[in-house]
Amino acid sequence: MTRMRSAWAGAGLSALMLAAPGRALAGNQEHILRLMETKTCPSCRLQDADLVYADLRDAQLGKAQLQRANLSRAQLDGADLRGSNLSFTSLTGASLRGADLRGAQLEGADLREADLSGAKLDNEALARSHWRGATGVSAEVSSYPAMHNAGVEASQQGRFPEAEEYFNKALLKQPDAALTWLARGITRAEQAKRQLAAQDFTYAATLYEQQGQKETAEQLRKGAAELAKDPRQKGNGAGSAFLQGAINIFQQVAPLALKFLAPVAF
Repeated sequence: MTRMRSAWAGAGLSALMLAAPGRALAGNQEHILRLMETKTCPSCRLQDADLVYADLRDAQLGKAQLQRANLSRAQLDGADLRGSNLSFTSLTGASLRGADLRGAQLEGADLREADLSGAKLDNEALARSHWRGATGVSAEVSSYPAMHNAGVEASQQGRFPEAEEYFNKALLKQPDAALTWLARGITRAEQAKRQLAAQDFTYAATLYEQQGQKETAEQLRKGAAELAKDPRQKGNGAGSAFLQGAINIFQQVAPLALKFLAPVAF
């Protein structure tokens, strides 16, 4: 039985090494072998472990030490990662559908292109992680600055429907953010959602006025009226001198938003 166990564990270890040829297997090897054999390794020491493409569906990894581990493209659907340390861990493209990440440390974790659909996360758990392009990210699990800046990035790249969704989530976190109302209005105007854009500009004007920026508020109200009166015009700022002006305002303040609203640098 011992011989069979060793052979099976060795096969699992070899598979991992083949998945990342030429890379040393870090971490506690005994714990890695236990994980691959039983998928049960709570509180295990797996720092720096190379687990690329590992099949860890429904694995029990509560309070595991996984700092700096490479779990890129790993299958972690339904995994129990409660209280685990995933600081600066690579989870790029990993599948974490339905995984339990409550209490997990995710500072600096790379979750880009990961699937977090149905995952259980603490409020603002992703505020200091990298999650752009991930699916299943709700407003509750990230911060207002991160959501707003994700919208800025998507807008600058012309991905307006995606940008609008990020701004929606940012406003759920901070409903009185005038800049975000303006930004969402611009993305909606670019999608020919003129009436909705006009509403966003009007509300942004109210917020700017409350901040003492009367000139900006006046410009926004004039532009909102311009947008609302001719719904036949399409997006991309067609026929509206104001819309270009609003875009100019956005371009001027967006760098400030990126500087002062960005999450803490990793």
